[in-house]
This record gives sequence, structure tokens and C-alpha cells, in this order.
Amino acid sequence: MTASLRGRFEEFADPKIQLEQAIEESQRQHKMLTEQAANVIAHQKQTEMELDRALKEVEKVGASARQALVMADQAQKSGRADESTKYTQAAEAFANRLIGTEAEVETLKQMHLQATEAANAAKRAVQQNSLALQQKLTEKERLLSQLDQAKMQERMSTAMQSLNATVGEDVPTLDEVRKKIETRYARALGAAEIQQEGVQSKMLEVEQAAMNAEASARLDSLRAELGLTPAPQAVGAAGTQTAEEMLAEARAKSATPTPEAEKQER
Repeated sequence: MTASLRGRFEEFADPKIQLEQAIEESQRQHKMLTEQAANVIAHQKQTEMELDRALKEVEKVGASARQALVMADQAQKSGRADESTKYTQAAEAFANRLIGTEAEVETLKQMHLQATEAANAAKRAVQQNSLALQQKLTEKERLLSQLDQAKMQERMSTAMQSLNATVGEDVPTLDEVRKKIETRYARALGAAEIQQEGVQSKMLEVEQAAMNAEASARLDSLRAELGLTPAPQAVGAAGTQTAEEMLAEARAKSATPTPEAEKQER
């Protein structure tokens, strides 16, 4: 069940969010590593200060022991045996202290050496992890760009499929809409063609011809009143009609009933 739920989560999870989470985790790990490295380096610095202090103590105790021996020798030469004995005892105490301090110095040297190696290793680890984190950040930018390109390709594929495939009952495709429009356009052309071939269309044509003939005849009458030369089409050349002929033909057409008109009258 856990594997199934994890699989479904991975299927529906946003890769961008997962990528951000992975980078944030890497940054958190790098921060922890940096803090640990800082603690290691701090320990190395602290050991170094303790070693310096111990070395100074060795030098100081050694100088005190030598001074005690000098003063014991001077007291011995001066006949002050008691003071010579006390200075000698003080010199022995400084010598014992010097031995302990020198042993502490050796221990601190080993600790400082180990701390220095650990600090150098911590520095290298931080540098390597910093480079790895930088590579991850660069990889993150590349993956985000690739993710955006993948989303764009998916949307383009979806858009192309919606143009070529049936989307659903309520959403027609482009082919279906085009077929519907072409069918409607073809019906409109057919209706217009039938209308042009009908009686009403012929009647309009006859009326227009009659109007043209009357207008031509009126123009000829006006020219005659003004003493102007008749128009070329009124001369009666071969293949042309005068205004009177056009008017007579129009009246004849309007007077002769067509089969469709007879059918409508019946």
C-alpha cells in the first residue's frame, strides 16, 4: 500500500516543486556541513591557543627553575645553607612542574595535529560540497528550462489533437464546424440559384429591361428636341436594338405568361 501511494504521489506531483524541494534539501545539508566544519576549525584554533599557552608556560617554568638554581648556588657560596636548601627545593618544584607542562605540550601537539588535519578535511569537504551544490543549482536551471519546454510540447500536442480528433459531445472539432459551414453555404447557393431561375426573377429582369428601354427612349426624345445627334445605339445598326424595340420586347415578355406563372394562377 505504501509503494502504491508513493507511486501515485510521484505520478501527480509537480516536478518543479519536487526540484525546489531537492535543492532546498541540498542547501540545508550544505549549511549543516558548513556549521560542522566551522566547529572543527574552531576546535583546531582552540587547541592551537592552548598549545601556545603551554609552550609559554614551559618557557616560563624553565626560566624559573634556572633562576632558582642560580639563587641556590649563590646562597651556598655565601654560606646561607638554609636559603640554598629552600632555593634548591623551589628549583625541584619548578622542574616537576616543567615536566608536567612539557608532557601537556606533547599532548597538545598531537591534538593540534589531529585538529589541523580535521580542519583541512572539513575545509575540503565544504569546498567540494559547495561545488556540488553549484552544479545542482546549474542543473536545476537546465531542468526547469527543459520542464517548460516539455509543458509547451505537451500543450502543442494537445492543441493539435483537438484540431484533428473529437473532443467531446459538447465541443465540436474544426472539421465538423467546417463541414457544417460548407453544407450551409452550399444550401444557400442552391437556394439563390433556384431563386434566379424562378418566375419572380424573370419578372424583375423584364421590369428592369422595360425601365432601361423607357429611359433610352426618353433620352432620344430629349436629343431630338435639342437638335442633337442621336446616340449610336439608336441608329439601328446591325445587331443593335433601338429603344422602341427594347421597350416592345420588354412589354411582350411581360404580357406572355410563363409556365410557372400559369401554374401559380391555376
